[in-house]
Amino acid sequence: MSESPPSARSAPTVPYASYLRVYEPLAAFPEAERAHWADYARRGPAPTAQDELRRSLTDLVRVPVVGVPAHESADAFTAEVDGVLLVCPWRTRLRGWLALQELVESFPGPVLDAALPPGERRRAAEEYERWRERNPDARPWIRTGVWQVPLRWFVLVAEEEREYLPGERLRYRTPMVQARRRLARALRTLREAEGYGALADGLVEVGSWLEEFHPRSMVELDYGGLLHALPAAGLAEDRSAGELAAGIAALRAGDARGAAEAYGVLADRWRSVRERLFAN
Repeated sequence: MSESPPSARSAPTVPYASYLRVYEPLAAFPEAERAHWADYARRGPAPTAQDELRRSLTDLVRVPVVGVPAHESADAFTAEVDGVLLVCPWRTRLRGWLALQELVESFPGPVLDAALPPGERRRAAEEYERWRERNPDARPWIRTGVWQVPLRWFVLVAEEEREYLPGERLRYRTPMVQARRRLARALRTLREAEGYGALADGLVEVGSWLEEFHPRSMVELDYGGLLHALPAAGLAEDRSAGELAAGIAALRAGDARGAAEAYGVLADRWRSVRERLFAN
């Protein structure tokens, strides 16, 4: 079976976002859903990240605007690793609700009203509340970082897992067991140091999310649309995962100054990327 990588085949319009995805083996899904994904993979090829983006944008240009899809997506990204089919469901509706919550927390009312009418936001919030009562344990397989790769994500991967194809993709893929091991080790180091509370708290939250998935899953960190927003030379030289690992190693070795310098350079670089969100 051929893989269906979530890579961009043409430059996206928006958003300039990165993604953290979990691909689970079929054994992780309930029997009925397992059969659906097995049949889905046989029909292949599965849609790409660009396909998902185009479908999302279609809702945003409708009149009236559709902030959250009315029905859950039955699509997924798939990969085959060592002969095992792995599936990453889109769960577009759930992610839409969660993204709407983040928007409400991040932007003032007038800006939100211009993007999505208050009545539509209220309707979506009420629907999510009713849905959550029926599905208290639901969680997304995909997390999104807008105009950034959250630094805590780099803890999960190693520099040797980096895959860069100019104009197509920049991603890391790692087994779940490795991601959890790296996170736990980094968290121990950060908790024993001063000044890294925010990064440690972020790792706790990511770790809780990862614990929800099958231990034989695969974790993918994908630069996504950022590939088309950042200079090619900068992407080719980007070694953020290795730099963060080096900073944590310095901290573990008692070199607080070296760790602070490494982390500061990395934080400044990604801060300059995030600031583009507010540029005209």
